[in-house]
Amino acid sequence: MKIISTVLAALVVVGGASSAVAAELSAKALASIGSSSSPSFSPDGGTIAFVSNTSGLPQIWTAPSGGGQPKQITHLTDPVQSVHWSPKGDWLAYDVAPGGGLNVQVYAVHPDGTGSKLLTAGGEVNNRLFGWTHNGGEVEVATNKDDASRFDALLVNPTTGTARPVGRKASLTSITDVSRDGRFAVVSRLAARGDNNLYLVDLATNSETLLTPHNPPAEFGWGVFSPDGRQIYLTGNGATDLAVFGVVELDAAKRPGPVRLIIARRDAEAEGAALSEDGRTAVLAWNVAGRTELSRLDTATMKLSAGPHVAPELKFPVEFDHTSRRLALVARGAAAPADIWVADTGHASAQQITHSPHVGVDLGRLATPKLIPYRAHDGVALSGWLYRPSSAKRPGPVVFIYHGGPEGQSRPSLSPDVQSLVANGISVFLPNVRGSTGYGKRFMSLDNGPLRVNAVRDIQSTSEALVKLGIADPKRLGIMGGSYGGYMVMAGVTEYPDMFAAGADLYGVVNFDTFFKHTQPWMAAISKTEYGDPDTQAKMLFDLSPINKLDRVKTPLIVLHGANDTNVPVVEAEQIVTKLKQRGVPVEYVLFPGEGHGFRRLENRIKSTEATTNFFKVHLAAEGSKRP
Repeated sequence: MKIISTVLAALVVVGGASSAVAAELSAKALASIGSSSSPSFSPDGGTIAFVSNTSGLPQIWTAPSGGGQPKQITHLTDPVQSVHWSPKGDWLAYDVAPGGGLNVQVYAVHPDGTGSKLLTAGGEVNNRLFGWTHNGGEVEVATNKDDASRFDALLVNPTTGTARPVGRKASLTSITDVSRDGRFAVVSRLAARGDNNLYLVDLATNSETLLTPHNPPAEFGWGVFSPDGRQIYLTGNGATDLAVFGVVELDAAKRPGPVRLIIARRDAEAEGAALSEDGRTAVLAWNVAGRTELSRLDTATMKLSAGPHVAPELKFPVEFDHTSRRLALVARGAAAPADIWVADTGHASAQQITHSPHVGVDLGRLATPKLIPYRAHDGVALSGWLYRPSSAKRPGPVVFIYHGGPEGQSRPSLSPDVQSLVANGISVFLPNVRGSTGYGKRFMSLDNGPLRVNAVRDIQSTSEALVKLGIADPKRLGIMGGSYGGYMVMAGVTEYPDMFAAGADLYGVVNFDTFFKHTQPWMAAISKTEYGDPDTQAKMLFDLSPINKLDRVKTPLIVLHGANDTNVPVVEAEQIVTKLKQRGVPVEYVLFPGEGHGFRRLENRIKSTEATTNFFKVHLAAEGSKRP
């Protein structure tokens, strides 16, 4: 079954695009590749709802879960982020990002697309959607309606609109599960970026019991009840460096015991899981140096076996159907768009349910990466993913793309920007410098506060490593990144003004003073441990802010930003552009109306990829090309 829009239907060739069209691998075609995510089974398991951007903007679709013709359910002017099918079958809960911003709103709609209703406050209020209670009677959400610096958890009845609180009001709270009997919930509460706790909440009294006591920092996730309510399965790294899978036993009075280890790996981090409705099987996802491996856990014996085989490098178990026989996953890879797969627990293989369109792109011709290890200036082990044109035989142009976060990780996932650059003869290297996730909490903490200078020094180590390997021409280096990756771009061109021939800053932080003043209050509150406290560490933040070193910049830049970005407000981009123009430094500015933190509309995805590709083609084209 192919998921295609009516516009593309006549153009798609079953099994891929024609070779004549595919040979171009244009930026437009690459940026137009579709994706599907957020699968959710109907109660009878016969249909699956999901989010696809096939129509040009992420919307809700449904399709037979065994394969068949899809149907678009929503036709909104704003992007849908996720969808969850009620266990009763009468509603789909979904969340929408108006203008692409963070003031996300939660809705419910009948599966046929009728009767849509708003469940949250609307306006500028930020909200989050987590799913349904097991009986399908309430939607699990969080809102900052009462205090912009925190998120409060709620259970909302979609029919009456009534909401009841879950736990106390403090920090950023999310609901991870509600017990089958509806008496208890597990919530996650963020203390700071990189540190959270799980709590058991008595829904009758809203009293809370800490489930994960630890010495900070540590992160805990998953947090789901066994069907009988006597165990809570979780992931965490409270007592370890790498995240593991564990369980908390509850006694008859619902008093929790300590976190007990179920399974750990020395070479991988636990990063997610799905538990079957009968509680007998869990499918576990492991992050192995950026790729995903799946395992199947028998919860009665705690024995581990191989998980379902899914071809792409990254695969994320989402949910089992109500028979506990089938599991929905999202899988994607360096040459594979994000798509929905369904695995039968009795078989090793899985079935691909959606086939996102890729008109004009032969996926078999896309570049696949090689993992390259290297060392930082102080000996810290680093690594990154190298994509090279097939014709590259000697040192040539390289664009270094730094991930966001900074609690993020570059992984082998299809990127139109990467593939477009490679198609134009430019190698791409995606580094995971200190502070990245996937390598343990110690590594992730190596860039906190004043240690950020070492992460910035990793930029130099990364460039030098590729030059020493004979991959990069030192006169044709480019740097690119979005969000925190945009910060790394600006740190790179200010700290190393003679290193890069071109830079692309996508919605990046440039001034910690204005970031803390203009970002969402809840974002500012949780970012003090990661970046520094503006009230007590203003001098350090001043020194770490590239805006205060723009007089050093020689590198031509392109700056791209969403007008509705409330995470990294557009004032960050405006400061760069204004000051560099005053100094006569070449700078292009592309502002995207109707977009927030990232670009989701098809026309804007195309515009962004074309703009950055053409920019680097011009500035990295010839040997000896450099700053003016």
